[in-house]
Amino acid sequence: MEIYNFSAKSLSGEEINFDKYKGKIILIVNTASKCGFTYQYKGLEELYRKYKDKGLVILGFPCNQFGNQEPGNENSIKEGCLINYGVSFQMFSKVDVNGSSAHPLFNYLKSCMSGILGSRIKWNFTKFLIDQNGVVIKRFGSIDSAKKIEFFLKQIIS
Repeated sequence: MEIYNFSAKSLSGEEINFDKYKGKIILIVNTASKCGFTYQYKGLEELYRKYKDKGLVILGFPCNQFGNQEPGNENSIKEGCLINYGVSFQMFSKVDVNGSSAHPLFNYLKSCMSGILGSRIKWNFTKFLIDQNGVVIKRFGSIDSAKKIEFFLKQIIS
């Protein structure tokens, strides 16, 4: 299995096949609108705008598994991302990232790069960095900022 075999539904309901991201650097983030880390949308958006022309895509996946911090529907998520943070990177419909109902993408990411709690995702705003060849190269925790991600990103950007 590789990252390009997955697909997911966007906030607008469109099924997006990940093969469209071949050759791109991908940052996948599980997000939440009511989380103490929600401010990270701002840094992620800045990172995206700075590096999108160099091949970076950011894929945001809202998740309500941690403290009920993403209670809204797709429209409220979209409005919150756009109005509060000006998010222009790709956002997807709400998913589970742990447990039996976890989206297969997150099962794959966790199997490639475990974290402090093993394969489980500990909290919102866990991030996975995938290089241009589709290899998961780094996992970042909730507290890791866009600046920390940028350090690693600069090492793989061509």
